[in-house]
Amino acid sequence: MIASVRGPVLSVGLDHAVVEVGGVGLAVHATPSTLAALRRGEEAALATALVVREDSLTLYGFADAEARELFGLLQTVTGVGPRLALATLAVLEPDKLRHAISEGNITVLTQVPGIGRKGAERLVVELRDKIGAFGAAEGPAGPTPGDTRRVRAEVCEALVGLGFSAKQAEQTVDAVLADGEVAARDTSAVLRRALVVLGRKK
Repeated sequence: MIASVRGPVLSVGLDHAVVEVGGVGLAVHATPSTLAALRRGEEAALATALVVREDSLTLYGFADAEARELFGLLQTVTGVGPRLALATLAVLEPDKLRHAISEGNITVLTQVPGIGRKGAERLVVELRDKIGAFGAAEGPAGPTPGDTRRVRAEVCEALVGLGFSAKQAEQTVDAVLADGEVAARDTSAVLRRALVVLGRKK
């Protein structure tokens, strides 16, 4: 198994990046939030999982080992393959996913495209014991105006980099920050939520 890759980023696409390792360009599929943190020409370090099929070898990349382990765990559920597992992590950050499974929160799990009510119930039944009870940690104090401006700018830049127009990105991010469903100081959470909203508009 290829557990990690490190090297300069040759290119970043909508669903994957190419990282050069030992003179070889490896295509690494990843979530939009992971890809948004990569910059062409800069070095990247990603935890990875190699999925082997009869006709393909596909490498998936993650910001950290926790996300990689959840990716593997999700695929132990009946009907969940690597693409759906990656889509789940694209919409739900690891802590939120763990909470949703531990608490049997079907509403949160069905936010993921491709997971209906029955699929969400299967996730809960098959993974609840493996995930274990997961107590919510107290969050930090509320964000300052400076935090919010920084997060807004970073998420808008990431969305534009993923192919959305600047106007579309700004309107969506402003709406996400206004509805208060995610922490305004958490760039990854705001980006995930914005991508969910933009996906509904398609």
